[in-house]
Amino acid sequence: MSRITLTGVSRSFGQVQVLHDIDLDIRDGELVVFVGPSGCGKSTLLRLIAGLDRPTKGIIAINDEDVTRVAAADRGLAMVFQSYALYPHMSVRQNLAFGLENARMPRAEIDQRIAEAARMLEIAPYLDRRPGQLSGGQRQRVAIGRAIVRNPTAFLLDEPLSNLDAELRISTRAELAALHERLSATMIYVTHDQTEAMTLADRIVVLRAGRIEQVGTPLELYNRPANLFVAGFIGAPRMNFLPAKIGWTKDGRTRLDLEGAGSLEVEAVAASAGDEITLGLRPHQLRLVDGGEGMTAEVSLVEALGSETVVHTRTTGGQSLLAVLSGQHDVAAGETARFSLDSADLHLFDKDGVRIQPAAN
Repeated sequence: MSRITLTGVSRSFGQVQVLHDIDLDIRDGELVVFVGPSGCGKSTLLRLIAGLDRPTKGIIAINDEDVTRVAAADRGLAMVFQSYALYPHMSVRQNLAFGLENARMPRAEIDQRIAEAARMLEIAPYLDRRPGQLSGGQRQRVAIGRAIVRNPTAFLLDEPLSNLDAELRISTRAELAALHERLSATMIYVTHDQTEAMTLADRIVVLRAGRIEQVGTPLELYNRPANLFVAGFIGAPRMNFLPAKIGWTKDGRTRLDLEGAGSLEVEAVAASAGDEITLGLRPHQLRLVDGGEGMTAEVSLVEALGSETVVHTRTTGGQSLLAVLSGQHDVAAGETARFSLDSADLHLFDKDGVRIQPAAN
């Protein structure tokens, strides 16, 4: 069992508060990803959990035991850093064994743990090599193996893939997901890459300016973002945002008037006629149509990628609108395109950027 609970955790450096009253419950065996832009506090929060720093206030508990003032070495956690932090003069085997030898673990158990970690991570052929003789992906696996052999309460990973090239990041990301399945261990993973967060996480914690904006499964955040920030951060390409105004309502429907792009009808929402709102549209959910109702925009660029067509447009109101269309389409720059989409795919946000809920029955 390895449950981690944070209650009212804050951290200040002098007069600057970088974390604000963080409440979070990470369940046993869960892979939780902290994601957000640079400077949002995600690495600071991971360091507090690891015991490398202490909160200004609040409580950190592991398995319901308060460890807020417990030293990092006594928390039973293993951390994998952005840099591999391997000893260059030691072999892979020696790097894996070093921490266990310092803990005076019997040699037979050390060898058994190294063999098991090497098998899981497929690094057995490299055990007698030094880090300088390995590729970046192999060194990252060794760094993860050094954490595995400790048999920790939980794994803490601070942007472990950021030093890898794009292709290697994808393969190593898949290896990490498979490793989590095999170990069934609690993992906390920090990244600024929302694609990593979406593909790896059981739940995502979205942070901004030291505060939690939303916590949920990847699809919960994608389908029902709580506010404009989460909507724009989760999903690639990012969500389109268009200013709109609530028009007349009748027969359980609401009309959205879009500046220079037409109008749309949606299910009734908790807003009043005349309210100025923001309409969010996922690029992949737009469909190109020949006529009828929908949004119109002038095409400025077309990227024909074969399996999909990326259409960059601008409405007469001056707003950018990006559409990612499945397959190949005969559309060119300078033309006027009309788009439709299912009203269920629309995201509406009020003037404060908070998600607008459907109208109560």
